[in-house]
Amino acid sequence: MSRAALILLSIGTALFVGLLAWQGFGSVASTLLTAGWGLALVAAFHLVPVLLDAGAISVLFHPRRDGIHHDLTWRDALFARWIGESVNSLLPAGQIGGPVVMVRQLSQRGMRMRDAAAAITVSTTAQALAQIIFALGGLLLFGAYAAHGALHDLQTATLIATGVLGAMIVGFYYAQRRGLFGRLLGVVSKVFGKRDWSSLMTRAEAVDAAVQAMYRERGRVAASFAMSLLGWIVGTVEVWLALRFLGHPVDWVDALLLESLGQAIRGAAFMIPGSLGVQEGGYLLLAPLVGLPPDAALALSLAKRAREILLGLPGLLVLHFSERSWQRRRALGRVPVVD
Repeated sequence: MSRAALILLSIGTALFVGLLAWQGFGSVASTLLTAGWGLALVAAFHLVPVLLDAGAISVLFHPRRDGIHHDLTWRDALFARWIGESVNSLLPAGQIGGPVVMVRQLSQRGMRMRDAAAAITVSTTAQALAQIIFALGGLLLFGAYAAHGALHDLQTATLIATGVLGAMIVGFYYAQRRGLFGRLLGVVSKVFGKRDWSSLMTRAEAVDAAVQAMYRERGRVAASFAMSLLGWIVGTVEVWLALRFLGHPVDWVDALLLESLGQAIRGAAFMIPGSLGVQEGGYLLLAPLVGLPPDAALALSLAKRAREILLGLPGLLVLHFSERSWQRRRALGRVPVVD
């Protein structure tokens, strides 16, 4: 773990513990325990948006490009998405580790590295754009609430969080159109130098070309965006279910407000591993909008953390064993070359 990641993780952990201590560990724990086995059902339901996210990736698969065939399916995208989310949720790799692992998983299943990198890059961009649209919908709902109370400061904070997300995705998309991977490698080569970077530069430029080609397939990109947006909307049911099991039921509109703005706040803090502490603080800020007591807001956040553990630990185990299997096959010369 880098020093910066360690510092950010320490800050997030301190904020997380501080918020729990402020509201009272016992009060939050008793509220969370109210859910009982309902937490398992919440975790199981999360598979629905994961399935949709996998579809958003697989719709970008091109079965035959430049004469090279691969047989990757939606199932392969599902495993890659599940493992990538597990890495993002439980490992201190920021939000970069997940996409890198997804590219590796797809390439190990027979997809060329350049096409795998392009598919994950474009689908990640589409998912982030869908999150912005989803957050804007939450802000519209928020406007209706804020108009009837002294909530304008909170509205400004969530608007800033959404703006940060929007600026990042615009910058990311612009960088892709300008040759993101080639430029990044160019910077790295200048910093570290003293070696031949020509082979890696050729591969980086090939990835950039694959990304450009994929963006020209507008129908596939639009389908990826639509499935990602649907995944965000369906994820609202997870909040609705969790609060019902926690003994603080809300209606669909309130659940949508919590999920959309809560995800925007979490996304803006992507540099902190798992957005630890920030997610909890976001739910505390949003709780008054829907009449939730503070302990229920923190219990909701912990329910989401529990879901990340229930689904993430098996995902990390699958990653471990798949890597071992791939390394073994590679040592035996059974890994096809799909560069």
